[in-house]
Amino acid sequence: MSRNLRILHCLRAPVGGLFRHVVDLAVEQSLVGHEVGVIYDRSTVSPAIASQLELLNQRCSLGVRSVTMSRLLHFNDYTAFRAVKKFAIDADAQILHGHGAKGGAYARLAASSLKRSKRNCLSFYTPHGGSLHYSPTSFKGKLFLGLERALAKKTNGIIFESAYSSNIYSKVIGRGFCPVKVIPNGLKADEFVSTPLHPDAADFLFIGELRHLKGVDLLLEAFARLLKEAPSLRLSIVGDGPDMKLFQDLASQLGIASNVKFWGRLPASEAFALGAVMVVPSRAESFPYIVLEAGAGLKPLICTDVGGISEIVAGSSTELILPDDVDDLFSAMKLAFSQPGRMMAQAEQLQASIKQKFTVEQMASDITDFYLSALKR
Repeated sequence: MSRNLRILHCLRAPVGGLFRHVVDLAVEQSLVGHEVGVIYDRSTVSPAIASQLELLNQRCSLGVRSVTMSRLLHFNDYTAFRAVKKFAIDADAQILHGHGAKGGAYARLAASSLKRSKRNCLSFYTPHGGSLHYSPTSFKGKLFLGLERALAKKTNGIIFESAYSSNIYSKVIGRGFCPVKVIPNGLKADEFVSTPLHPDAADFLFIGELRHLKGVDLLLEAFARLLKEAPSLRLSIVGDGPDMKLFQDLASQLGIASNVKFWGRLPASEAFALGAVMVVPSRAESFPYIVLEAGAGLKPLICTDVGGISEIVAGSSTELILPDDVDDLFSAMKLAFSQPGRMMAQAEQLQASIKQKFTVEQMASDITDFYLSALKR
């Protein structure tokens, strides 16, 4: 099925994996002939992100616009909704694709309003976690999950990046509101190359946000145990976040501060050179790009079995460990240190598997076909 479309992507904060997904999708859709635009929250833009948005604007024929969007419910939500609707009218958009809870709400409300005005504009939604993180028994959970159910009835299709996210949505929101499809994130061809290690690279590496959910405390405790058997080992921690000081203090309390280096935030392409074995000790994840990127970059991996990580490593010999379990993490790190050849063989198999299953081209093609199937209906 071939047809050029006019597509608008709507998101709130242009950061993290959600922003990367939107950029990859918008650029690939533009490359194959679709007219694409993007609207985002202007209040969350750093200088580095601003340069990425400028490059994105050059690729998108419908342009890139900004408006103030609040993370939680706010009186300016109506202004943002009106801005998304106006952009859709100006662009004569056929598809409004919302990303994340707020982007998804604006896109679906705007498309619904346009339909009442007899304009043929369909709405699609990719949660990227969003409201699904709230407990359904909490006040906020009842509020936001209730809004998700109401908005699902205004949606022409929901796209999940993993079967895990699809199952969570089914459990806390329900099914039957609209068609759904699992379409995993993908990588570009130039990402399937290994990064040479820095001459002073550490033995282990963590890359991510420094907060409790990511399990950095578990990593530090397991590493402290390992140092009792191999005192010269070192650990690189790349990233920042609200718990950075707590983790630095924990390293000091464990007596391992001299073996652990906190690098701050760096691009993943640079960070991969700072450690031989990548450790992802998360207590929870969705479908993390960092695992895809590490696998594509031929990085030996130790990962917890959470979220959609099992879907990434499926078809390879990479073994996952129990979440929130220091003993299992220690054993995996000890094995990785003692059997580097085995770890590299697993990495090579995982790279081949990811290259076959997770590409940007396939991701964008499948998403666009999902749009077209809804237009056909």
